[in-house]
Amino acid sequence: MPELPEVEALREYLDEHLAGRVVERVLPLAVSVLKTYDPPLTALEGQTAGATARHGKFLAMRIGELHLVTHLARAGWLRWQDTLPAQPPRPGKGPLALRVVLEGGGGFDLTEAGTQKRLAVYVVRDPREVPGIARLGLDPLAESFDRDAFAALLAGERRQIKGVLRDQSVIAGIGNAYSDEILHHAKMSPFKLAASLEEDQVTHLHTAVRDTLREAVERTHGVAAGKLKAEKKSGLRVHGRAGEPCPVCGDTVRSVSFADSSLEYCPTCQTGGKPLADRRLSRLLK
Repeated sequence: MPELPEVEALREYLDEHLAGRVVERVLPLAVSVLKTYDPPLTALEGQTAGATARHGKFLAMRIGELHLVTHLARAGWLRWQDTLPAQPPRPGKGPLALRVVLEGGGGFDLTEAGTQKRLAVYVVRDPREVPGIARLGLDPLAESFDRDAFAALLAGERRQIKGVLRDQSVIAGIGNAYSDEILHHAKMSPFKLAASLEEDQVTHLHTAVRDTLREAVERTHGVAAGKLKAEKKSGLRVHGRAGEPCPVCGDTVRSVSFADSSLEYCPTCQTGGKPLADRRLSRLLK
């Protein structure tokens, strides 16, 4: 799933390649992708694109006086093409969900792999009209996301810290992969209760959030859209690396599986050497 660093890189890429271009056509190709109908997609045609903004994991492309907003969900992606095929695509064929054709040639496709279709596209006058954006919490790269603001978010929070970091209404943009990376950086168990953190642990975790995300954003700077997925994977230390040695201590990275996802962690770095039970309601083994 694209998370804050990859979406930020896509925003930067679109600012360089889309801004100033005129939209010729917008072709919806998957029934499920379009979540709004007023204004219609056709209102974007003939309009000039401006800057692209990021809201958590959402991309908001300004086109004329409107915004084309997308959330790539788990398996979605934006694929830029300098030259688009002359033959219009057929709806319902393959992963292609929406195509934006630009005057003078080129454009981009929104694609989604797999059978679970969650990629979403909105045409709105203000990005805050999108319910998911209206509910977003603080952006962890914003200046306002300081240590005190972070501590206030955690105060009284009785959930496990992994779940809090992933909650978009608390902190915008962090998903499964980077929450694993942040907790490994902070040397903290994913099942630790957020409200139980001591003052120095809050400080350390806040630093881990900022450093992990900033480093990931720096790694993706200037990377072409088509290479961002590979760049993300290469930079992960524990997520998706179960069975491999931890790059910090050499212990074996372990995994806890859930119904539709998993988390990865290092026992030596994060749980005092104790493995976590691999079941849906896992607790630290005594």
